[in-house]
Amino acid sequence: MDTVWAVRDAYNKACKIKASQDEYCIKALAGDWESIKNEKFPESYQWESLVEILRGRVKSKVQTHCYEALDIDNFVRISNEFQFPVAAFHHAHEAYLVPEVLKRAYNNTPAIAMFSTFSRYKREAFRHSEFAPRILAEEGVPVIMKSDHSAIVSRNLIHEAAVAHYYGLSKNLALASVITTPAKVLGLDHRIGYIAKGYDADVVLWDSHPLSLGATPIQVFIDGIPQLTKPNLARKPLEHQNAPLTPDFSREAAEAVRYEGLPPITPRRQRNVVVFTNISSYWARASDGRSIIDVFEEDSFIRSIPEADRVAVATGGHVVCQGNMATCAVHLTHVNTTIDLEGGAIQPGLVSYGSSLGLAEIAMEPSTGDGTVIDPLEPDQPALFGRNGYVARAIDGLQFGTRNALLAYRSGVTLSITAPMHSEWLSGLSVAFSPGAPHRLAHGAIVREVVAVHCTLGHGDPGPSVSSKISALRRLLTGHNEGEVGEWFQSVVNGTIPLIIDVGSADIIASLVALKKEVESLPGPPLSADSLIGYLLKHNVTVGLGPHGIAAPSHPGSVEMASWAARNLRFDAGEAMLDAGPGVLSKADAFALASSNVETLLGLETDPAEQDLVATVGGDLLDFEGKVVAVISPRQGVVDIFVTLAELFNFSSPLWLARIEALTSLGLDQELALYELLDLDASGESVANESDSRDEAGDLSELDALTAEILHA
Repeated sequence: MDTVWAVRDAYNKACKIKASQDEYCIKALAGDWESIKNEKFPESYQWESLVEILRGRVKSKVQTHCYEALDIDNFVRISNEFQFPVAAFHHAHEAYLVPEVLKRAYNNTPAIAMFSTFSRYKREAFRHSEFAPRILAEEGVPVIMKSDHSAIVSRNLIHEAAVAHYYGLSKNLALASVITTPAKVLGLDHRIGYIAKGYDADVVLWDSHPLSLGATPIQVFIDGIPQLTKPNLARKPLEHQNAPLTPDFSREAAEAVRYEGLPPITPRRQRNVVVFTNISSYWARASDGRSIIDVFEEDSFIRSIPEADRVAVATGGHVVCQGNMATCAVHLTHVNTTIDLEGGAIQPGLVSYGSSLGLAEIAMEPSTGDGTVIDPLEPDQPALFGRNGYVARAIDGLQFGTRNALLAYRSGVTLSITAPMHSEWLSGLSVAFSPGAPHRLAHGAIVREVVAVHCTLGHGDPGPSVSSKISALRRLLTGHNEGEVGEWFQSVVNGTIPLIIDVGSADIIASLVALKKEVESLPGPPLSADSLIGYLLKHNVTVGLGPHGIAAPSHPGSVEMASWAARNLRFDAGEAMLDAGPGVLSKADAFALASSNVETLLGLETDPAEQDLVATVGGDLLDFEGKVVAVISPRQGVVDIFVTLAELFNFSSPLWLARIEALTSLGLDQELALYELLDLDASGESVANESDSRDEAGDLSELDALTAEILHA
C-alpha cells in the first residue's frame, strides 16, 4: 500500500508539472509574454522522466518490476488514471492468475517478462507456476522469457524458452519470447527481432533446434560480422534438429490456476501391485552400486521382446519382474494399477546436492527456514558450545513436504544430500533423505543421518581470510582436534567420514590439492572443444552434478536460493551429456553424474537393491520429452504415482459410463463416492485433493474392488 501511494504520488507530481508546462507553452505560443516574463519554464529533474512518459515520448513505454496480483492490479489502475501504457511487468510471478487485469491496462495489454521455474525464493514469488507462460499466452498476453544474472545466467536465456516450451508454451511463441516479443516491447522491432531486409544483421546459427536440450550456437553474427573464429562443435542426435515433442500438462496447468498457484503435489502412494507397460529402456544400478546399466539390453530375452510388450511389475516399492505379460503372469493376479509409459523409460532416481532442499520453505523468509549456523571461527561463541565450538547437523532442522522438495521429487530427484545453511566457513554435517517422504519418522525418510563434514572456501566470503581458514583446516587435520569440531575432523582423518569443501576458485583448489592446471574452468562448446565435465571425465576424475542457480559452490549464504533448481537436475544432466560430445558421456554416465557419482563422492554407500527408480512417459529424464509419472521406492516400500486415475483409465468408455450410470440408482451418496474414487467432481471434472497422499493403497484398492468385473471384462 505504501509503495502504491508513493508511485501514485510521483505520477501526480509529474502530472502537475506537465499541466504547468502546457499552460506556460500555451501563453508563449499565444505571444502572452507579459504574463510569463517573470516565470521560469516549469521543470524538475527528479520527475522529468515521468513527465515524458505522460507525454507519450518514451518509446518503450513503462517497464515495471511487479510480483503479486494485488500490485499488478494497483499499477494497472494507476496506468488508467494517468493514461500511460505499460510495456511489461517484470518477474510478475502471479500475473498468470489475473490475465483479465492485464487486459484492463491503459491502451494495450502489457507483456510479462518472467522465468520458467525460478521461484519460491521469497514470499512474493511463492505462487509462481512453471505453466505461467503457457497460461498467459493462451489468454493472449505477450510472453517474454528473461534472465536474472547470476540466478538465471544470461548465456542460458534460450534454455528458459526451452523449459517454458517443455511445460506447454507453443514452439513459435517460445522462440518469439526471446527474439521478436522483447524487440517489440522495447520499441526496437524496426531493426532487430527479425531476419528481414533493412534489419540489423544479428543472426545466430544453431547446431540443433534452439528449443532442444543442449542447443548450442555454432556461429553468431553481429552486424553481419562473425563472432566465433573457430567454433567447437559437439555433434547432437539427429532428432534434435526438430523441436521436442513435449508432454501434455493440460491437467496440471488447469490446477495451477484453480488452486491459485498452490495445487496439491503430494503423490498417491501405492503399496500393492503396479504394472508399467510399453517401456523402451530400463536403467538401474549394477551390483557394484555405482555403474548404471540398461537392464533390458543386458538380458537377451527382454531385448528380443517388442518395446510395446515390455513390462515391469512393482510391489511394495520393489520391482519384482521384468519381461512381458507372460513371464510376469504370476505377479499379475491382483493388479491395482497399470501405467502405460508410451515408449518411456524407467531410470535411477537422481541425487540432489548443493542446495538447502528440506531446510527452508521460502529462501528469503527467515521464519520458514532452519537459519544459518554459528561459525566456530567467529568470536563471541555462546558459552553453551564450549571453547572448541560445535558442529550443526542438518537432520535436526529438516522440514518435509516443502514445495521445492516435492517438485524435485516429481521431477525424478529421489534423494537429497543437504548440509546445514551457513554464511562463512564450517557448514556442519549433511543428511541424506527422501524429498518425497511425508515426515522424518516415515519408513525410508532418512537414508543416512550423517553423510559428511562440509565447509566452504571462497574469496570475498565473510569472516577470516582464505589463508586463515586453510590454516584452520590444516590444524584440524593434523592432530589439533579438541572438542566436538575436533572429534568430527578426527573422523575425517580416520577415513570414516568424508570432508567436502565447496570451492570455485582454481587458486584455492591449487592451494588445497596442487592441481590448478586440471581444474581451470572451461566454458564448453562453442567456445572450447571440451566442456568442463567432459574434460574432467577424460582425465579420470569422478564428477558429480549439482543444480544450477545463484548458489554456486564457494558462495555460502546463498545455498538456500538454489533449492528451486533441484527439479531441473534432470535437464542439467542431459545437457552435460550433450555438451561433452559423442563418445565422452554415455546415457548411463549421465545418469551416474546426478546419482551414483554424487553418492560416491560423498561416501554414501547404499544397497543397489534399495535404489529408487523413476518412471517417465514418452521419453526419459535426460530429455524434454519425458514426463515423470511415478517413483518406485524400495526405501519407502511404495510406488508414488503422480497421475490421476482419470489419466490411467479411459473413464469415457461405454463400460465406465454404464458403471457410473448404474450407481446412480443406488443413491446420490454412492454416486458421489465413486466420483471421489475417480478423482472427478460431480460435473466430471478432474479433482486433486491433498488427502490423495496415502501410506496404504487407499482409493486404488477400493476402486479395484468396486470395478473388478469391468477391468476383467
